[in-house]
Amino acid sequence: MQHVKIPQDRIGVLIGEGGETMREIEAEAEVRLDIDSENGSVAVETVGDPVRGLKGPEIVRAVGRGFAPDAALRLLEDDMMLFDVVDIDAAARNKNDMKRKKGRLIGEGGRTRELMEELTGADVVIYGSTLGIIGTPEQVDAVRSAAEMLLDGAPHGAVYSFLEEKHNEMKHQGMEYHRFPGGQS
Repeated sequence: MQHVKIPQDRIGVLIGEGGETMREIEAEAEVRLDIDSENGSVAVETVGDPVRGLKGPEIVRAVGRGFAPDAALRLLEDDMMLFDVVDIDAAARNKNDMKRKKGRLIGEGGRTRELMEELTGADVVIYGSTLGIIGTPEQVDAVRSAAEMLLDGAPHGAVYSFLEEKHNEMKHQGMEYHRFPGGQS
């Protein structure tokens, strides 16, 4: 059994209308979720296939970091799907700097975040003080690198060029880079 803590405002999303989302996660990941809505603690117990069960806590974490449940369930598609988090707060000097850095990652009208998704095929969500990524190892690495470049102050144009280069590399290597709907920010 593993315990995962998620923000209070994400508990309703994890449970879903009438418990529908919780039941879907339990069925797909072959786990049982025990959700304490008072403190945001979620106990995840594997009840079926242990390999699928290992993804259960990651799915709960992903929903807790702002992903739609459908996007979080992509983690079950195959062993190669990863969930990663970039801590924006750790790169910031203070609250204003954090807002500025978060704004750089989102971009005008959400365009930077959208380009990260379009050019890598990963799902990208900015929630609170984190940027969450769901994708293959190559997709996750590309988004993480682009995010770190932006957090370090690189010009958006340079980051877009980097992402286009990564997109072309993945395309050249014949990797699937399509996105699935369901991510949100």
